[in-house]
Order: sequence, then C-alpha cells, then structure tokens
Amino acid sequence: MRLPTLVFLAATTLALGACGNTVEQRIGGAAVGAGTGAVVAGPVGAVVGGAAGAITGPSVARATRRATR
Repeated sequence: MRLPTLVFLAATTLALGACGNTVEQRIGGAAVGAGTGAVVAGPVGAVVGGAAGAITGPSVARATRRATR
C-alpha cells in the first residue's frame, strides 16, 4: 500500500473510534469487521468491514450483553 492510503485508513479509524459510546466498543467492532472483511474480500473488504464494524459495534455489544444475562 502507498503511504497516503495508510494515512487515510489510520485517520478514518481514529475518527470512527472516537465517535462511539465507548472507544473499546468501536475499536473492537472495527477490528472484528476489518478482519472478517479482509478474509472475505481482501483489502477493500477490510476497509468496508472496519467501517461497518465500528458503526454497529456498540449495538451488537449491547445485544450480546442482554442475551447473556
């Protein structure tokens, strides 16, 4: 990857990580989404999966927390 792409990905990750209910939920969701996306669709899937995971991470965490009680 080129340096501008890496800088863009890092900035996007930080921006999405900072706008959550808790940072741990956003970063955890982004990491899981990026890992899954990378396995399924390569680098493009990692970016899309990371964004989707960061957005849906807190709601998934709340749902699983309620389901395990």
